[in-house]
Amino acid sequence: MRPFHLAFPVNDIEESKRFYTQVLGCGIGREAPSWVDFNFFGHQISAHLGPDETKRASANSVDGKQVPVRHFGLIMEMSQWEAMATKLRAANVQFIIEPYIRFKGQVGEQATMFFLDPSGNALEFKSFGDDSNIFAR
Repeated sequence: MRPFHLAFPVNDIEESKRFYTQVLGCGIGREAPSWVDFNFFGHQISAHLGPDETKRASANSVDGKQVPVRHFGLIMEMSQWEAMATKLRAANVQFIIEPYIRFKGQVGEQATMFFLDPSGNALEFKSFGDDSNIFAR
């Protein structure tokens, strides 16, 4: 599978660069005054200056938690997910949904966490004990 590409709005390019590089560990690709590409764990995401588009997303209830409707993220290996949770806590990132196991004991059981970037974009990092459950019903 080839890497995906996602473009999303931000309030401030420099603040976004600090967060995505220093907190999440992303590399920087091409950039201009109004946008920057990040290497998001092998995928290309592009932060575009668009303060009018960075409104707080509505939420839906999932497993008793309020999950932001508009979000993006990554499915990680469990050890990577655990390391990222530790790294985010050390960086004092405030979670929308603290790291926990969702759908415990059910098909689709997964570790998940939600947090916001400085522009209010919601990110979800998750992990499955068994990747065959990613699309299980």
